[in-house]
Amino acid sequence: MFSYFADHTREQSVASQLRRKRLKMLLQMIASFPSTVNILDVGGRPKFWERIFSSEPFLVDKLKVTLINIEKYSSSQANVIPLVGDGRAMPQFADGEFEIVFSNSTIEHVGSLHDQKRMADEVRRIGQKYMVQTPNKYFPIEPHFVFPMFQFLPISIRAWLLQNFRLGWRSKTADYQKALASVKSIRLLSKAEFKQMFPEACIYEEKFYGLTKSFVAHTT
Repeated sequence: MFSYFADHTREQSVASQLRRKRLKMLLQMIASFPSTVNILDVGGRPKFWERIFSSEPFLVDKLKVTLINIEKYSSSQANVIPLVGDGRAMPQFADGEFEIVFSNSTIEHVGSLHDQKRMADEVRRIGQKYMVQTPNKYFPIEPHFVFPMFQFLPISIRAWLLQNFRLGWRSKTADYQKALASVKSIRLLSKAEFKQMFPEACIYEEKFYGLTKSFVAHTT
Protein backbone atom coordinates (compact mmCIF):
# COMPACT_ATOMS: atom_id res chain seq x y z
CA MET A 1 0.00 0.00 0.00
CA PHE A 2 2.87 2.37 0.79
CA SER A 3 4.28 2.29 -2.77
CA TYR A 4 0.86 2.85 -4.33
CA PHE A 5 -0.26 5.55 -1.93
CA ALA A 6 2.62 7.60 -0.51
CA ASP A 7 5.88 6.93 -2.39
CA HIS A 8 6.45 10.10 -4.40
CA THR A 9 9.54 8.54 -6.04
CA ARG A 10 7.14 6.30 -8.02
CA GLU A 11 5.53 8.03 -10.97
CA GLN A 12 2.13 6.35 -10.61
CA SER A 13 1.72 6.68 -6.84
CA VAL A 14 -1.13 8.80 -5.51
CA ALA A 15 1.39 11.20 -3.97
CA SER A 16 3.18 11.68 -7.32
CA GLN A 17 -0.06 12.27 -9.21
CA LEU A 18 -1.16 14.94 -6.75
CA ARG A 19 2.28 16.57 -6.81
CA ARG A 20 2.10 16.89 -10.60
CA LYS A 21 -1.24 18.68 -10.31
CA ARG A 22 0.25 20.89 -7.61
CA LEU A 23 3.16 21.74 -9.89
CA LYS A 24 0.74 22.99 -12.54
CA MET A 25 -0.72 25.39 -9.97
CA LEU A 26 2.77 26.60 -9.07
CA LEU A 27 3.67 27.10 -12.74
CA GLN A 28 0.57 29.26 -13.21
CA MET A 29 1.63 31.37 -10.25
CA ILE A 30 5.17 31.70 -11.63
CA ALA A 31 3.77 32.74 -15.03
CA SER A 32 1.95 35.67 -13.40
CA PHE A 33 5.33 37.40 -12.93
CA PRO A 34 6.97 38.85 -16.07
CA SER A 35 10.63 38.46 -15.09
CA THR A 36 12.86 36.46 -12.75
CA VAL A 37 10.90 35.01 -9.85
CA ASN A 38 12.46 34.72 -6.41
CA ILE A 39 10.94 31.79 -4.54
CA LEU A 40 11.38 30.89 -0.89
CA ASP A 41 10.69 27.20 -0.21
CA VAL A 42 10.01 26.68 3.49
CA GLY A 43 11.01 23.15 4.43
CA GLY A 44 12.10 22.31 0.90
CA ARG A 45 14.95 20.15 -0.33
CA PRO A 46 17.16 20.53 -3.41
CA LYS A 47 16.05 17.24 -5.01
CA PHE A 48 12.49 18.53 -5.35
CA TRP A 49 13.69 21.46 -7.47
CA GLU A 50 16.23 19.39 -9.37
CA ARG A 51 13.34 17.18 -10.55
CA ILE A 52 11.34 20.25 -11.55
CA PHE A 53 14.23 21.76 -13.53
CA SER A 54 14.81 18.40 -15.20
CA SER A 55 11.19 18.21 -16.41
CA GLU A 56 10.76 21.96 -17.01
CA PRO A 57 14.23 23.19 -18.12
CA PHE A 58 12.93 26.62 -19.19
CA LEU A 59 12.52 27.43 -15.47
CA VAL A 60 16.29 27.34 -14.83
CA ASP A 61 16.66 30.91 -16.12
CA LYS A 62 13.31 32.04 -14.73
CA LEU A 63 13.70 31.11 -11.05
CA LYS A 64 15.97 31.83 -8.13
CA VAL A 65 15.04 29.46 -5.30
CA THR A 66 16.03 29.88 -1.67
CA LEU A 67 15.43 26.88 0.58
CA ILE A 68 15.13 27.18 4.34
CA ASN A 69 15.25 24.00 6.39
CA ILE A 70 16.33 22.94 9.87
CA GLU A 71 18.72 20.47 8.19
CA LYS A 72 21.75 21.43 6.12
CA TYR A 73 21.63 20.55 2.41
CA SER A 74 23.81 21.18 -0.62
CA SER A 75 22.59 21.79 -4.16
CA SER A 76 23.99 21.02 -7.59
CA GLN A 77 21.85 23.81 -9.07
CA ALA A 78 23.42 27.28 -9.08
CA ASN A 79 19.99 28.90 -8.75
CA VAL A 80 18.98 26.83 -5.72
CA ILE A 81 20.39 28.20 -2.46
CA PRO A 82 19.91 26.03 0.67
CA LEU A 83 19.94 27.80 4.03
CA VAL A 84 19.55 26.52 7.56
CA GLY A 85 16.74 28.19 9.46
CA ASP A 86 13.39 27.95 11.19
CA GLY A 87 10.19 28.53 9.22
CA ARG A 88 8.47 29.80 12.34
CA ALA A 89 10.79 32.83 12.59
CA MET A 90 12.61 34.23 9.55
CA PRO A 91 13.73 37.76 10.54
CA GLN A 92 16.50 37.60 7.93
CA PHE A 93 13.87 38.19 5.23
CA ALA A 94 12.06 41.48 4.67
CA ASP A 95 8.32 41.92 4.21
CA GLY A 96 7.37 40.91 0.65
CA GLU A 97 10.96 40.00 -0.20
CA PHE A 98 9.97 36.98 -2.30
CA GLU A 99 7.54 36.94 -5.19
CA ILE A 100 6.39 33.47 -4.06
CA VAL A 101 6.69 31.57 -0.80
CA PHE A 102 6.13 27.87 -1.37
CA SER A 103 5.84 25.09 1.18
CA ASN A 104 5.01 21.44 0.64
CA SER A 105 4.02 19.16 3.56
CA THR A 106 5.96 21.14 6.17
CA ILE A 107 3.56 23.08 8.38
CA GLU A 108 2.31 19.86 10.01
CA HIS A 109 5.88 19.21 11.25
CA VAL A 110 6.71 22.49 13.00
CA GLY A 111 5.11 21.84 16.38
CA SER A 112 1.99 23.01 18.19
CA LEU A 113 -0.95 24.95 16.76
CA HIS A 114 0.79 28.11 17.99
CA ASP A 115 3.98 27.14 16.12
CA GLN A 116 1.98 26.46 12.96
CA LYS A 117 0.35 29.90 13.19
CA ARG A 118 3.79 31.47 13.58
CA MET A 119 4.95 29.80 10.36
CA ALA A 120 1.78 30.85 8.54
CA ASP A 121 2.26 34.46 9.64
CA GLU A 122 5.85 34.44 8.36
CA VAL A 123 4.79 32.97 5.00
CA ARG A 124 2.15 35.69 4.63
CA ARG A 125 4.60 38.42 5.65
CA ILE A 126 7.49 37.45 3.40
CA GLY A 127 5.66 36.42 0.21
CA GLN A 128 3.91 38.62 -2.31
CA LYS A 129 2.08 35.42 -3.19
CA TYR A 130 2.20 32.04 -1.52
CA MET A 131 1.28 28.40 -1.97
CA VAL A 132 1.24 26.11 1.06
CA GLN A 133 0.17 22.44 1.06
CA THR A 134 -0.64 20.19 4.01
CA PRO A 135 -2.41 16.83 4.47
CA ASN A 136 -6.03 16.76 5.63
CA LYS A 137 -6.38 15.60 9.24
CA TYR A 138 -9.64 13.82 8.39
CA PHE A 139 -8.42 11.78 5.44
CA PRO A 140 -8.75 8.14 6.60
CA ILE A 141 -5.13 7.12 5.91
CA GLU A 142 -2.44 9.05 7.76
CA PRO A 143 0.10 10.00 5.04
CA HIS A 144 3.35 9.76 7.02
CA PHE A 145 2.72 6.45 8.75
CA VAL A 146 0.35 5.17 6.01
CA PHE A 147 -1.94 3.52 8.53
CA PRO A 148 -5.75 3.81 8.61
CA MET A 149 -7.01 6.34 11.20
CA PHE A 150 -3.56 6.44 12.81
CA GLN A 151 -3.94 10.11 13.78
CA PHE A 152 -7.03 9.34 15.91
CA LEU A 153 -5.53 6.50 17.95
CA PRO A 154 -4.34 7.18 21.51
CA ILE A 155 -0.78 8.39 21.33
CA SER A 156 0.50 5.47 23.41
CA ILE A 157 -0.93 3.03 20.86
CA ARG A 158 0.63 4.98 18.00
CA ALA A 159 4.00 4.80 19.73
CA TRP A 160 3.55 1.06 20.39
CA LEU A 161 2.76 0.44 16.72
CA LEU A 162 5.90 2.27 15.66
CA GLN A 163 7.91 0.27 18.17
CA ASN A 164 6.79 -2.94 16.55
CA PHE A 165 6.27 -2.17 12.86
CA ARG A 166 7.71 -0.12 10.05
CA LEU A 167 4.98 2.39 9.23
CA GLY A 168 5.11 4.27 5.93
CA TRP A 169 8.19 6.50 5.88
CA ARG A 170 9.05 5.68 9.51
CA SER A 171 11.34 2.80 10.42
CA LYS A 172 10.49 0.55 13.36
CA THR A 173 11.73 2.34 16.48
CA ALA A 174 12.35 0.00 19.40
CA ASP A 175 12.89 2.73 21.98
CA TYR A 176 9.48 3.86 23.31
CA GLN A 177 10.51 7.48 24.00
CA LYS A 178 11.92 7.86 20.48
CA ALA A 179 8.78 6.30 19.01
CA LEU A 180 6.66 8.65 21.11
CA ALA A 181 8.65 11.68 19.95
CA SER A 182 8.24 10.58 16.34
CA VAL A 183 4.45 10.34 16.49
CA LYS A 184 4.23 13.59 18.45
CA SER A 185 6.28 15.42 15.81
CA ILE A 186 3.34 15.59 13.39
CA ARG A 187 0.21 17.65 13.95
CA LEU A 188 -2.26 17.37 11.07
CA LEU A 189 -4.59 20.28 10.35
CA SER A 190 -8.30 20.50 9.70
CA LYS A 191 -9.62 22.73 6.91
CA ALA A 192 -11.02 25.19 9.47
CA GLU A 193 -7.63 25.53 11.21
CA PHE A 194 -5.82 25.89 7.89
CA LYS A 195 -8.23 28.54 6.63
CA GLN A 196 -7.85 30.48 9.86
CA MET A 197 -4.07 30.55 9.35
CA PHE A 198 -4.39 31.79 5.76
CA PRO A 199 -7.61 33.86 5.82
CA GLU A 200 -7.10 35.67 2.49
CA ALA A 201 -6.16 32.49 0.59
CA CYS A 202 -8.16 30.21 -1.65
CA ILE A 203 -8.17 26.68 -0.22
CA TYR A 204 -7.90 24.05 -2.94
CA GLU A 205 -8.84 20.51 -1.93
CA GLU A 206 -6.80 17.67 -3.44
CA LYS A 207 -9.12 14.71 -3.93
CA PHE A 208 -8.64 10.95 -3.90
CA TYR A 209 -11.75 8.93 -4.81
CA GLY A 210 -13.90 11.87 -3.75
CA LEU A 211 -12.20 12.31 -0.38
CA THR A 212 -10.05 15.32 0.45
CA LYS A 213 -6.50 14.07 0.90
CA SER A 214 -4.84 17.45 1.40
CA PHE A 215 -5.29 21.21 1.22
CA VAL A 216 -3.43 23.87 -0.74
CA ALA A 217 -3.68 27.48 0.45
CA HIS A 218 -2.79 29.85 -2.37
CA THR A 219 -3.18 33.48 -3.25
CA THR A 220 -4.05 34.77 -6.72
